[in-house]
Amino acid sequence: MKTYQNIFTAIQVQGPPGQGIPLPRGDEPRIGEGKLNYWIGKIGNAQIGPIYLGTLGLISLVTFLIGFNIIGLNFWAQVDYDPVQFVRQLFWLSLDPPPEKYGLQILPPLQEGGWFMIAGFFLTVSVLTWWLRTYRRAKSLGLGMHIPIAFASAIFLFLVLGFIRPLLMGSWSHAVPYGIFSHLDWTNNFSLIYGNLFYNPFHALSIAFLYGSALLFAMHGATILAVTRYGGEREIEQITTRGTASERAALFWRWTMGFNAKTALPFRRPCRVS
Repeated sequence: MKTYQNIFTAIQVQGPPGQGIPLPRGDEPRIGEGKLNYWIGKIGNAQIGPIYLGTLGLISLVTFLIGFNIIGLNFWAQVDYDPVQFVRQLFWLSLDPPPEKYGLQILPPLQEGGWFMIAGFFLTVSVLTWWLRTYRRAKSLGLGMHIPIAFASAIFLFLVLGFIRPLLMGSWSHAVPYGIFSHLDWTNNFSLIYGNLFYNPFHALSIAFLYGSALLFAMHGATILAVTRYGGEREIEQITTRGTASERAALFWRWTMGFNAKTALPFRRPCRVS
């Protein structure tokens, strides 16, 4: 019987850690030499490091930790620093934006939205510097701009809800609070004020594409795993060959769903699938 490997049957090979492709001249160096971890290797790549953080990555990490800690310490203060109540009430705790009376004041009193503004500043700096990092890494490694563009679309939503819309409305009180249930309540109230989002066709399309793409990716990944015994991970090499893993996968979806979304194969020989 042929042996095959996938994420469930992977055999860990121990060897010298890979150092990655050489960085362009002038780039900041990677940190560490890398090491192998057996338990990490059970679920993915066993190598940890070397790490490339760089100036932008360091700024992003530090500013995120500052913003995260400001939110967490405010949550903790709301339960009088009781760890049991902190865990118990975590879903209800919230750091809210300033009241509407402060308008666009940059720094209202700390207990009336000031901490919210400070946390929001650091989190925004963190997100934007991490985006710059993804852009510079993609350019440096010769990649396309697909990842920075996709990340920028999510950042645009983040900025619209937390900065652009409140700015246009004339008050920071319209920003999204930092909290779990308070965030959901804000979304529900927004929906009620501006017409039920469930009836908004653009919202419906965004949800359909979000969950639809997740479903399609899961279907594709599961299919490729199912045909790894035939070398399904070598999909590109197999698109013009009969009887391969790619053809079996395509046949499976044609037989179960009536169609397959890709792999239109220009076959020239009869197919025999066992």
